[in-house]
Amino acid sequence: MSLLLVTGASSGLGLETVNALAAAGHRIVLHARNPDRLSRQNIRGRVEHVLFGDLGSLDETVHLAKAANDLGRFDAVIHNAGVLRGPDVLAVNVVAPYVLTALMTPPSRSIFLSSSMHLSGSADINALDFGRPALRGSSYADSKLYVTSLAMALSTKYPELMAHAVDPGWVPTRMGGSGAPDSLVEGHQTQEWLATAEAESIKPRSGAYWYHRQVQKAHRAAADPGFQYVLLQKLEHHTGIALP
Repeated sequence: MSLLLVTGASSGLGLETVNALAAAGHRIVLHARNPDRLSRQNIRGRVEHVLFGDLGSLDETVHLAKAANDLGRFDAVIHNAGVLRGPDVLAVNVVAPYVLTALMTPPSRSIFLSSSMHLSGSADINALDFGRPALRGSSYADSKLYVTSLAMALSTKYPELMAHAVDPGWVPTRMGGSGAPDSLVEGHQTQEWLATAEAESIKPRSGAYWYHRQVQKAHRAAADPGFQYVLLQKLEHHTGIALP
């Protein structure tokens, strides 16, 4: 029985992930942006704790990391929270996972939700400035390239831990839309498996990009050490927080 944190889990893939993991007997900590996000969900009795925080806010993300640390060391964190468009795309999809990773007691496993759209993300990392207002509208594709690269950078930096990126597919959630063609069930099974399966059954052990439990070829920039280095430096500069 594992202690697991799932971010952005008040609806959609996050909620489906929580329900499945709780049904399997795991101890679940559910994160939501605010209590209103859970007002229509009968979920509190199935999870061990609920934590709140707006991942678009650096201060609230730092507070969330501290609240999570108060609960102990997690076996896995599933960085599920994401937004498709708007001014918080980079903050929620990239900065928040980085900050949580830097400030939380390192979990044994970290799973970052990516997307096939990361393949069309911009590899012009030198132009990236998280603090520049014009970039607050940066594309979803760019953000998913960055978070995929973050997962792969962590797998190299911390070889004793496990870090993976997952494409859940285009699934029928509030974000994906009712006409999305992929399976909502298959959309959350890979991250659950990566978070809880015996380590020996996961090959490669770390640093892969997955779709429906199959390793896929990621954007070549995601695995580029130079790209990873610049990304981590820019995230540290923007947040004032370094990876341990």
